[in-house]
Amino acid sequence: MACEPYEKAGETTVLPAFIIDQIRRREREQERRGEQQPVLEVPTPSAPGRSEDADDEEDKERGVLIIDLG
Repeated sequence: MACEPYEKAGETTVLPAFIIDQIRRREREQERRGEQQPVLEVPTPSAPGRSEDADDEEDKERGVLIIDLG
């Protein structure tokens, strides 16, 4: 990332070097955090062919499913 000029009240100035360094450091930290975060891949089963009778049976067995991710 080069020194990017920005406009202020009609004049163009350059960000100070320490601010550019801070931005780069924060970007690297964010990338590092993103790499360290675990990724959970949830398999999605393919839906088999369903009949109308199967739908009636499933309606009788319906309930509440609570998933605690915390």
